[in-house]
Amino acid sequence: MFFWHVPAPNEAMLISGSKHQAQDTQFRIVTGHGSLVLPVKQKVRMLSLALREAEIAEDCVTQQGIRLTVRAVCVFKVGDDAVSIANAARRFLSEQDQMEELVGRIFAGHLRSIIGGLTVEQIIRERSRVAQEVMAGSHGEMEKLGIVVDALQIQEIEDSTGYIDNLAAPHAAAVASQARIAQAKADQEATEREQQAAALKAEYERDTAIKRAGFLAETEQSRARAAQAGPLAEARASQDVIEEQTALAQRRAALAAQQLEADVRRPADAEAYRQRTLAEAARDRVKFEADGSAYSERALAQAQADANTARADSLRGGNQELIAANRIVENLPALADAAARGMSGAELTVLNGSDGVNQMAAGIVSQGLAILHSLQHSTGPFGDGKSKPRFPERA
Repeated sequence: MFFWHVPAPNEAMLISGSKHQAQDTQFRIVTGHGSLVLPVKQKVRMLSLALREAEIAEDCVTQQGIRLTVRAVCVFKVGDDAVSIANAARRFLSEQDQMEELVGRIFAGHLRSIIGGLTVEQIIRERSRVAQEVMAGSHGEMEKLGIVVDALQIQEIEDSTGYIDNLAAPHAAAVASQARIAQAKADQEATEREQQAAALKAEYERDTAIKRAGFLAETEQSRARAAQAGPLAEARASQDVIEEQTALAQRRAALAAQQLEADVRRPADAEAYRQRTLAEAARDRVKFEADGSAYSERALAQAQADANTARADSLRGGNQELIAANRIVENLPALADAAARGMSGAELTVLNGSDGVNQMAAGIVSQGLAILHSLQHSTGPFGDGKSKPRFPERA
C-alpha cells in the first residue's frame, strides 16, 4: 500500500512526527517489520545497518623516535539496538556516506597514540596487541556514535628509515646463510641424485643392451636352428635309415650265423660224433676180438689139459662112459673156435670193454663145461650117476 512502509533486513526505518516514542527519542525506530506512515503528518527515513569498511594509512612515531607508516583496515557497522541506531541516526543520517572517513580518522588518532608508546620490535611482533589496544581506546567514542567495531587488522608497516630492514639484516643474513647452506646441500643432494640417476640410467642402458644382445643372440640362434632344421631333419632321417639298415644287417648276420649253425656246424658236430662213435666201436671190436682170441686160446688150453687128465683117469679106471665125454671135450676147442668166429663176424656193442669180452668168452666155456658136467652126472662109472669128474670147476 502507498501508506505502508517496510524496511530492508539490513535497514532501520525511522518515523518522525509520531506520538508514540521510545527511549526519549523524537522518532520511532522500526526494524524487521512494516509500519503505517501517514502522509504529511509523518516522515520516513532509512538508516543502513550494513557492514562498512574503513582503510587507515597513518604516519606514526614509535617510542624510539622511528617514523613508521602503518596501514590498517577497520570493519564496523551501526549497532542493532535502538540506542545505537538512535545515536547513529542523529550523527550520520544525512551523511551516511561520510561514515567511513570519520571512523577512519578516529581510529587513526588512537593508532598514533598506541604506537607512540611501543617499540618497533613490539609493533612487529605484537600486531594483535596493537589492534586490541586501539579498539579498546576507541570503544567509548564508537559507542557514542552508535558504531560496533567487528575487526581491526594492521596490514602493513612501512619503514622509510630502514630500521626494520637493519633489524632484520642479521636474521636475514643468518637466514640467507642457512638458505645458501640449504641450497648447497640441496644442490649436492641433487647432484648425488643426478649421479645416482645417471648411474641407474647407465646401468639400465647396460642391462637393456645386454638383454637386447641376448634377445638378438636368441633370435639368431632360433634363425640358425630354423635354417638348420631341414638339414638336421634329413641327417636324422638318414641316421635313422642307417641305424635301421645296420640293425637289419645285424639281424641278417645273426640269421646267417644261426643258419650256419643249423646247416653246417650241427651236422658237422653230428657227423664228427658219429665218426668218433664208430671209431670207438671199431676200436672196442678189435680189442674184443683180440681179448676173445686170447681167452679162447687160454680156455682151450686149460680144457685140453683137463681133458687129457680126465682121459687118463678114465682109461685107468675103465670108465667107458667118460670116453664119450672125452670125445666131447676133444671137440670143445672146435666149438669154442666156431663161437669165436661167429662173434667176430657179428656187429656187437660191448659196453664194458675187455671185461665184457672176457665175460662173454667165459660164458661160452662155462656152457661147454656145464654140458660135460651134466654128462658126468648122467653116466657115472657104474651107471648110478654118482661119480664126479675130477675136472677143476671154473667160474
